[in-house]
Amino acid sequence: MAQMNSEAARIGDLARSGERMVERLRRQAFLPDSRKSLEVRFGIAEVASLLGCSTNRIRTAEEDKRLPPPPASEIGRRIGYTISDLLNMREVLDASPVRGPSDDPVIIAVQNFKGGVGKSTVTTHLAHYLAVAGYRVLVVDCDSQATTTTLFGFNPHLYVTQEETLYPYLSIEPTQADLMYAVKETPWPNVHLIPSNLELFDVEYELAASGADGNSVLVTRFRKLKAGLLDLSRNYDVVLLDPPPALGTISLAVMQAANALLIPLAATTPDFCSTVQFLSMMHQVLEQLQSAGVEVSYNFVRLLCSKFDNNDPSHAMVQQIMDSAFGPTLLPVPIFESAEISHAAMRMMTVYELEKPIGSARTHKRCRANMDEALGQIEQLVRKGWGRPLVTNAALIEDAAA
Repeated sequence: MAQMNSEAARIGDLARSGERMVERLRRQAFLPDSRKSLEVRFGIAEVASLLGCSTNRIRTAEEDKRLPPPPASEIGRRIGYTISDLLNMREVLDASPVRGPSDDPVIIAVQNFKGGVGKSTVTTHLAHYLAVAGYRVLVVDCDSQATTTTLFGFNPHLYVTQEETLYPYLSIEPTQADLMYAVKETPWPNVHLIPSNLELFDVEYELAASGADGNSVLVTRFRKLKAGLLDLSRNYDVVLLDPPPALGTISLAVMQAANALLIPLAATTPDFCSTVQFLSMMHQVLEQLQSAGVEVSYNFVRLLCSKFDNNDPSHAMVQQIMDSAFGPTLLPVPIFESAEISHAAMRMMTVYELEKPIGSARTHKRCRANMDEALGQIEQLVRKGWGRPLVTNAALIEDAAA
């Protein structure tokens, strides 16, 4: 058996040391029992805005016992509503946005073969934005790097096994006939997760070694993932897929399983050029899939600038270039680069999970408002597909008052 030299052997030591540090960070970020919790609360004015009604309507529902009042602090002050309270209020006040029986679930692949574009950040923030808005969301981490899994509070190295990922369903010798086994609850009551870990990459190895019948095996796996997700999606409004940032078997399967595509990219020339190459490569791959009899169809394809620094003139220049090249396919509102996003990520959170600002209140408010506007563009696309575009809060409040 060939021996590794001392420097190569150090890689394993580095990995183990890093894994121990990840666990230390996770324990500092979460509770002592290492389980992530959701402590964020909403004031009555924010809840009224989210529900599209007046605060008086909420207070009236509490007075007539249709809604329970939020708990009070020791000094009698309301401490706000939880996300569970908010979901209950949507049901009681008939303000739930969930799809109708004839509406198809939207399965969005958040994909770019260029790493470092904020793919997992966009996925997790979009999941939490949709959760606050009242949708039922499933997030499927298809990337063996498992960044999304980590942001949801699961340590992929220590507490997620291969049998809890997509592997038992997609492997050459599957042990699961559907995907229900892999669905995990998260701190968000209306968001579920199929986690990932490094061992999911074994699917790539197995399919690469499948021999002469490799192409037929690949096609079978593509169709299988789509069938499994379609079956599972009946319980959700939106399914978000976070594939690997590379053109591999799982990425191809995700591209075929999705019915919508969101492509995040940063406002730099290298990212723009890389994304153009990604689009060209994807076009060729989709043509090959279709020639092999694998159907690919998207309700919408959009690009989202995910790391935009509005204080950097070069970003504004690249955004103009992207706008000229991509036209209306580029969503007009980018996600701004913000210290609040970075601070939240250090705690393995999104800005929607923060109880209070980490930086200044002004920075947090600006970041949250930008996130709502940028991700609201995607919600609008979802609802447009259902034939029920969003109505502004102002219009809803006028209707309620009338």
